[in-house]
Amino acid sequence: MPGREVMPSTVRRSSEKAQATWVKTYDSALETYGEGERPRRTAFAALKHSFEKVGDHWEPKKEKGPSDPQAAGSYGEREGQSAGGVDLNASKSHLYDLAKRLEIPGRSRMSKKQLATAIQKANDRATAQARS
Repeated sequence: MPGREVMPSTVRRSSEKAQATWVKTYDSALETYGEGERPRRTAFAALKHSFEKVGDHWEPKKEKGPSDPQAAGSYGEREGQSAGGVDLNASKSHLYDLAKRLEIPGRSRMSKKQLATAIQKANDRATAQARS
């Protein structure tokens, strides 16, 4: 299974279901599209429909669906940037709760967009720390 060999560390630290989603999608995309970046992007898009990144791993979302405008579009038609696994379609309350779990200072004064950006930065820091 090539997907298991190239699985990102954040997915390795996640549930078996998240890992299975990654592997199944990656392997299928590899067969369909061949080598390159496309299988990896496809696997992340599938992962983002059911999971959101929290710190250095992925957790199940309450509701399935795309997490940001890029994940909502089909390949080649995507607009905007990825939110790095932060579910931009989640409520402000949900993002606030995640920010609280991640101990983000100043969260009570942040807008929804600011919360998402702060969560993405906290996730990036947690991932970098877990890798070192």
